[in-house]
Amino acid sequence: MSISSLLATNRIFINSEISSKKRLLELISEKVAEEISLPQNTIYNKLLERERLGSTGLGKGIAVPHARLGNIKDAHAYFIKLNTPINYDAIDRQKVDLIFVLFIPEESTDEHLQILASLAKIFSQKPVTEKIRLSQSADDIIQVITQAEKESQP
Repeated sequence: MSISSLLATNRIFINSEISSKKRLLELISEKVAEEISLPQNTIYNKLLERERLGSTGLGKGIAVPHARLGNIKDAHAYFIKLNTPINYDAIDRQKVDLIFVLFIPEESTDEHLQILASLAKIFSQKPVTEKIRLSQSADDIIQVITQAEKESQP
């Protein structure tokens, strides 16, 4: 499954003003609750539960908060590009401004790992993250990710 196929323009938020990791996770939970039949606090608690295992801040300004949800049949992804980076407890202690959020069905272990591996591969490429940071629309971000996926295939 491609990363770009998980994204839709209505799931991409650009130039967002969010002041903290807590507020970010709350906002994500609110957006997801609008789409699926789970309460916002359930989604928020799943994200917090995962963060307690270790920060999902990958470094270089990127975070990939993710959680397994029992109520969904397919993976759901959201992307947030912040105007001002926030503290996120990332492994390199850098503030985060690019956030890819992933929700996977409870039983989809292999799919979960494949998607996370693909995300790590794409977001480890500095030219890709630079283009995303310069992007001004959801369509631009999808295009950058689609191109990165094509170029990274053997």
